[in-house]
Amino acid sequence: MDGENILLDSGLGSDVDDDFAPFVYENDPTLPDERYLDRELSWLAFNQRVLELAEDPDVPVLERANFLAIFASNLDEFFMVRVAGLKRRILTGLAVPTNVGRAPVDVLADISEKAHELQERHAAVYQDLIKPALGEAGIEIVTWERLDEGDRTQMREIFSQRIFPVLMPLAVDPAHPFPYISGLSLNLSVRVRHPKTGKEQFARLKVPPMLPRFVRIDQRESVDQMRFIALEDLIANHLGDLFPGMEVLEHHIFRVTRNEDVEVDEDETENLLQALEKELLRRRFGPPIRLEVTADMDEVTLGLLVRELDVSEQEVYRLPSPLDLGGLFDLAKIDRPDLHYPTHVPTTAAQFMPREPNAKPDLFAAVARRDVLVHHPYESFATSVQAFLEQAASDPNVLAIKQTLYRTSGDSPIVEALIDAAEAGKQVLALVEIKARFDEQNNISWARKLEKAGVHVVYGLVGLKTHCKLLLVVRQEQGKLRHYSHIGTGNYNPKTSRLYEDLGLFTSDDQVGKDLTRLFNELSGYAIEKKFKRLLVAPLHLRKGLLKRIQTEAENAAAGLPSGIRIKLNSIVDEAIIDALYKASEAGVPVDLWVRGICSLRPGEDGLSSNIRVRSVLGRYLEHSRVFSFVNNGDPQVFIGSADMMHRNLDRRVEALVRLTDASQISELDDLFDVAFDDGTSTWWLDAEGTWTRHSKNASGEPLEDLQNRLMHHISHRPRSGGRR
Repeated sequence: MDGENILLDSGLGSDVDDDFAPFVYENDPTLPDERYLDRELSWLAFNQRVLELAEDPDVPVLERANFLAIFASNLDEFFMVRVAGLKRRILTGLAVPTNVGRAPVDVLADISEKAHELQERHAAVYQDLIKPALGEAGIEIVTWERLDEGDRTQMREIFSQRIFPVLMPLAVDPAHPFPYISGLSLNLSVRVRHPKTGKEQFARLKVPPMLPRFVRIDQRESVDQMRFIALEDLIANHLGDLFPGMEVLEHHIFRVTRNEDVEVDEDETENLLQALEKELLRRRFGPPIRLEVTADMDEVTLGLLVRELDVSEQEVYRLPSPLDLGGLFDLAKIDRPDLHYPTHVPTTAAQFMPREPNAKPDLFAAVARRDVLVHHPYESFATSVQAFLEQAASDPNVLAIKQTLYRTSGDSPIVEALIDAAEAGKQVLALVEIKARFDEQNNISWARKLEKAGVHVVYGLVGLKTHCKLLLVVRQEQGKLRHYSHIGTGNYNPKTSRLYEDLGLFTSDDQVGKDLTRLFNELSGYAIEKKFKRLLVAPLHLRKGLLKRIQTEAENAAAGLPSGIRIKLNSIVDEAIIDALYKASEAGVPVDLWVRGICSLRPGEDGLSSNIRVRSVLGRYLEHSRVFSFVNNGDPQVFIGSADMMHRNLDRRVEALVRLTDASQISELDDLFDVAFDDGTSTWWLDAEGTWTRHSKNASGEPLEDLQNRLMHHISHRPRSGGRR
């Protein structure tokens, strides 16, 4: 999902972890037992923050509709992966206590209670806030009952010509067993009665997912005045055409969420691609784990669905229509600039600007002069990462290109550049992670296309996902080979690069080049590299490296030396890292955590975390970069990379952090933290009880500064020549 969809997860990708096995970490008896926040409830709290953006009247209304859709999409993935996985482990007897030591069956009950509350709140935001606000802006979503006869005539014609031919009513009777209900599909349950025999029957009608969810009523209306009707509402009012001669008694909407996680035993398969494709087919038939029904569904129909789908009362969600507000993604794309965030055009990084007017930029020359740190989407992905790879593909002096691909986009210029390089005779290695959740089929397609073009495609290490974002170019210069490297925090995806906040380092440093060469050899061959100079690499060294640096800060604080830790990431769950931060805090180290999603650490608790602050920033862009900064007695060590502080990232993924050495870049990231933790910046604050409180207005009721808007303005007004700040 993370690849093509615009998610504030998991992945936005989603950052919904699939690991329920505990990290083998020896409990520290000097710390209190109840020192962690429940990770599942913390994730739901994150999605609640997304919902709060939809509730905010200061956010443009089509963006609020988009946040409603993001909330729905995020929650779907949470159920498909986290809830489904937890239920599966309970049923198979493999469940283990959660990160807070609670029985999984109790956590499932907590999740259900909170999810019911949030889904009801989500529906209320749509009905009471967003729908009226859209109507005031000239975008009305109306019901069939509100249409006049002229509108109905037009809709009947649209139905008969565009919708009726693709509908497939499925009866349920002795000759027709209860049909398979695909995951996340929107369906009509229909009860009909034969007029002569009086016999009642049930039928299921799937709302075609390839048709627009909201049907435009009158195309002649201007863009400033638009009316829509939900597709399922239109279909429901033409059931007589689908069941001629029958009396339609009841019709209701329902939706099923299934376990759609994928499991492949890499140790037992000889062909990972074929095994994964087979598993993707099986994914469609995972067991149901949530049934959403409209609040007016009759008990007879509900009883039939519960029985046939084998769901519990806890798994039934009664909600006002419309269900599946993810359909609002379509409406959020309406071309009304006045109802969207102001357009932002990414700038080209100053170092990548041509040195002479009308000259073509030479990115190799720029990187050779000094390291370049780019900040997306404020700075352009197209004129940095994409241009760098395209220049490498066409440069006759480039001999080899090596790159990891975790998620990329359709018609990706990144993939095309790799193909061009291979066809030009260069050595090209692409490490494609085909197990990137919900992007598996897409990545399989890219892998085969790359192989066909002559690219050396590998799939990483058995048992590990390759999540690091690495690009290495080997270039011949004056009879010698020179390495040009890019290490990023985000995927090589031109589409999400316009929506995800990420950092990327370009460097010609020979040591980084050698580190990446060794790492790529490890990923594509049988090398086991134990040491890197400027990289911290998981699963072998990253955890140890971070724990060592946290311990150093604690020792410095105890000795009265300058100390401090600042970390920006998507999620923090890992017990060993959290406990180390607790101990550093109580040794006197000021710790700032900038967390987008899950946070299992309790901040601000006396005797445990009194020196730890936790903030969260959500907005028009998905905060996605990971930064690890240590004061180190005045000689700061700052890393950027792809890893969150979760078991999967530290123990079952190949991750890489690179250390920054340019003082101006280190200063720039420090300034970024200063703004994020300034009381005048709009953020959410986490307390020791796990409650996130939004701080968006000052004492006078005026909006606090939006960090992302500030960055957009600051970076777009930088001098176009010279350095960064």
